Amino acid sequence: MCKVIAIGGPHGTGKSTYAKAIASEFGLRFSSAGKLFREIAEGRGISLEEMGEIARRDPSIDEGIDALTKMEVEKGSVVLEGQLVAWMAGEGADMRIYLFAPDELRFKRIAERDRLDIERAREQTRSREAAQRERYLSLYGIDVGDISAYDLIVDTSLLPLDDTTAFLKRAVEAFVGRCGGKKINLTQ
Repeated sequence: MCKVIAIGGPHGTGKSTYAKAIASEFGLRFSSAGKLFREIAEGRGISLEEMGEIARRDPSIDEGIDALTKMEVEKGSVVLEGQLVAWMAGEGADMRIYLFAPDELRFKRIAERDRLDIERAREQTRSREAAQRERYLSLYGIDVGDISAYDLIVDTSLLPLDDTTAFLKRAVEAFVGRCGGKKINLTQ
């Protein structure tokens, strides 16, 4: 089945923003592993850092989120966003996009999004990413810093948001539009 796009990368690179734009453009569903994790934390009334510590001790949290991601792949017609989506989608993904940006820009974006001062955003993001890297290596043997699983790597700091969005849409159309060697209509 075609039309499974996986978008990964570090926090603050625009994964959700671009994934939602691509999903909207091509009439695909949007699924966010990060959103699921945040919802679990909110439901428990705890911070993301606290949730990360719980997930470190309880692998069933990540395993559950990752199982849901795999189910989304099976359903098809979806844009997935998250740290592990390239690996969880595996061969079921038609295209895997890795987004990155310089750390200071990422921290600034996170500070604005979460209404934090920049130093707190920097501290939380570094701590969270280190904990995730450790968890994913321990649980799956996956190094999220290894970008070899991706088809396209994009620095989201190079162009304004609208231009990067337009570039990604064209890339998806060119790449996925030839899924299985045949041109497909991404709007269906």
